[in-house]
Amino acid sequence: MSQIQAAFNGSWVCQSQNYAKTRGIFFGDNPFRHPKTVILAQLSLASLFTAFFQLLFNPLGESGFFSQMIVGILIGPSLLGSHLNSFRNAIFPLRSVYVSQTFSYIGCMFFLFLVGVRTDLSMIKKSGKKAVVIGFLTYVLPICLNLILAAIINNKFDLEPTLKKSVFVIAGFQGISSFHVVVCLLADLKLLNSELGRLATSSSLVSGLCSWLSVVTCFTINSNFQGKQDVLTYMNLSMGCLIILIVYILRPIILWMVKRITEEKSVKEDHIYAIFLMVLSCAFFSEVIGQQMMLGPMMLGLAVPDGPPLGSALVAKLESYVSSVLLPSYFVLSGSLVNISSIQWDTLYVVEMFALSGFAGKLLATVVPSLYCKMPLNDALCFGLVMSAQGITDVLMLHHAFYLGLINVDIYTIMSISMVLITGIMTPIIKLLYNPSERYVSHLRRTLQHTRPDAELRMMACIYSEDQAPSIINLLELSNPTSISPICFYVVHLLELTGRSAPVLLSHRPGKKNSFQAYYSEHIINAFRMYERQRRGFLVVNLFTAISPYATMHDEICSLAMDKRVAMVIIPFHRHWAVHGGMDELPRPVRSANHNILRSAPCSVGILIDRGTFMGTSSLSSKSLYSIGVIFAEGPDDREALAYALRMGDHPNVCITVVQLIANNKHKVSTNQSDHLDDQIINEFKITMVGKKHHTFREEAVSDSVGTVAVIRSVENCFHLILVGRRHDKESRLFLGLGLTEWNEFPELGLIGDMLASTDSNCHTSVLVVQQQTFANELIGKDKFLFKDSCVVLDIPQNSGKVWPELK
Repeated sequence: MSQIQAAFNGSWVCQSQNYAKTRGIFFGDNPFRHPKTVILAQLSLASLFTAFFQLLFNPLGESGFFSQMIVGILIGPSLLGSHLNSFRNAIFPLRSVYVSQTFSYIGCMFFLFLVGVRTDLSMIKKSGKKAVVIGFLTYVLPICLNLILAAIINNKFDLEPTLKKSVFVIAGFQGISSFHVVVCLLADLKLLNSELGRLATSSSLVSGLCSWLSVVTCFTINSNFQGKQDVLTYMNLSMGCLIILIVYILRPIILWMVKRITEEKSVKEDHIYAIFLMVLSCAFFSEVIGQQMMLGPMMLGLAVPDGPPLGSALVAKLESYVSSVLLPSYFVLSGSLVNISSIQWDTLYVVEMFALSGFAGKLLATVVPSLYCKMPLNDALCFGLVMSAQGITDVLMLHHAFYLGLINVDIYTIMSISMVLITGIMTPIIKLLYNPSERYVSHLRRTLQHTRPDAELRMMACIYSEDQAPSIINLLELSNPTSISPICFYVVHLLELTGRSAPVLLSHRPGKKNSFQAYYSEHIINAFRMYERQRRGFLVVNLFTAISPYATMHDEICSLAMDKRVAMVIIPFHRHWAVHGGMDELPRPVRSANHNILRSAPCSVGILIDRGTFMGTSSLSSKSLYSIGVIFAEGPDDREALAYALRMGDHPNVCITVVQLIANNKHKVSTNQSDHLDDQIINEFKITMVGKKHHTFREEAVSDSVGTVAVIRSVENCFHLILVGRRHDKESRLFLGLGLTEWNEFPELGLIGDMLASTDSNCHTSVLVVQQQTFANELIGKDKFLFKDSCVVLDIPQNSGKVWPELK
């Protein structure tokens, strides 16, 4: 039995008194004989090992819980703790147990507070019947199966006394589930925004809430109820007082803080300090009434509104320190109780039977209703595996059950190892089986080129910050909404998920205003609403705010684009050039989000590179012309760019110039289907030029890639806006030798787009690089074009005075 286990069992230990602080090795002091040095070494070692194993298991898609538990077991008595006595005595001496426990419990207390902050109980109301039914079945069925199995084993078999006493406790714990565990697993697998992720989030909230209520009830009944008939009554009354304190006193204070923060648009330190005091007070009250110290802070977290402004600020203040420093020490403490040498075979068989029964119950409770609702078998199986996940909250419950004496070391060890094995095996299986991007593959043409000129055009724009709104509005004006061909425009304000567990998609309807809109999206909403009023009858704008992790943000965009049947999604480039020449760069994950949208979008995509060339120049409302250039080489992306330019060319104040690059050795008559489509759209542009003297077309004959670069450099500053395609034939003489990816600074922009947007370019014009919708049949057997990394970039010169409405 380890030293920490001895401490749990109440052993008496005599030790010499030492000062907390060491004088240092130069005075002959041993640093590891002083509590402060030891606790710092423990925290550092636990954090370092956890980060290392997380990096090691990341390629398999393993969750953070798996790495943390591996570290706890590794340092425990089963491995390093038993074979390296000098390591155990130096880093984890018995005299440090109580200090280590204190730090670990404080870390868990704040962790569970953050779990409560992230949890949005209103999701239960918003969940459909399907999610509620599956969530309730996921709670009821595994517990019922385990309790029936426990009754049979208890009556039919002669069990060891300790195991016989704990058999119903084991059955109950192996059947519970947790909302936070499911959400963390979905986040690690980058499935939060997927269809499966949304359903699993809603269902797990129902099952997790039921599980927590049953566990708290179980702990309350078994806590210090030593034959005193009135203890349980007093504990229940005290719990009621705690709930009243949180709901009717602390929550109104918190809501008042949120209102002040929304009005002042700043989270003051006083607000954070007050919340911390509430957390400590609730933990103290929980301990006083005989409950676990973590119960009060978690209930307080549920009372804090999730998301911005307050919830996000609290998570930003605590998340890194709690999750990366304090929480690993708790897993070391939990792992120190795992002792493989103490396992008895009879206990192993019984506990594993309950583990398999609980897993099978959760799987059946999820898969059968999903199949009944006509979900594909593969998706239903992955859904069942996700809902069967176990994690940190299960360890917390198990640890407290051990503390109350409901289970012994043998049972604790087997149940902990079962959690690690089940989670470690099923996570790679889910990652292998479920690919959310498959549902975005469309078999219908959703492109500008294939949209009828007399039909409604549906487009979508993504905005990461309100500074990008003027560029999008200018692009919308260039798209020329008319009564014959109106535009239905969807604007999505993208924000990183902080302060809540589940992603959220908010729809901003006219006349409805919420606190979030006032805090983050008000300027964007006002700008587009004002422009919509200016173009009434020709344009309809629908505004959304999507709050999700950058890693899965593309799922939200692609899903919305699929549902709304849009023809093109416009995404801003991660760099923004101002009029004065300065450059702003968005956070690094934005570029990855753009990559994911380009790869998965069910329609055409454009990346808008705004160099600020619209500022201070002639606007579309003036008599001077707004010049747009199209560099046309070959391929579907160039055809899509020219199709967009044809639509822009109908605007009375726009002139279009198409520069077609022609290889000197190109045959006059080509049997290539792609060349035929290129000639067809070029001829369409030439026909539209008739009667429009401002539109021009010219061919530039080049013999190699050097000539291509020379032509591009000669026209790069001749227009307000340049449209280009990204993907081109890698065997074409026009681009041979340019280096398709190895020499590109921004590979997502393609060859021409990278030339115009690179740091060493002299181009001062805004650019739009366009990627046409990619079909499944185009991805098979056709490596002539670079389909996998295709993208679109559009740069628009902008004039904020023309289209940017005054914000009030």
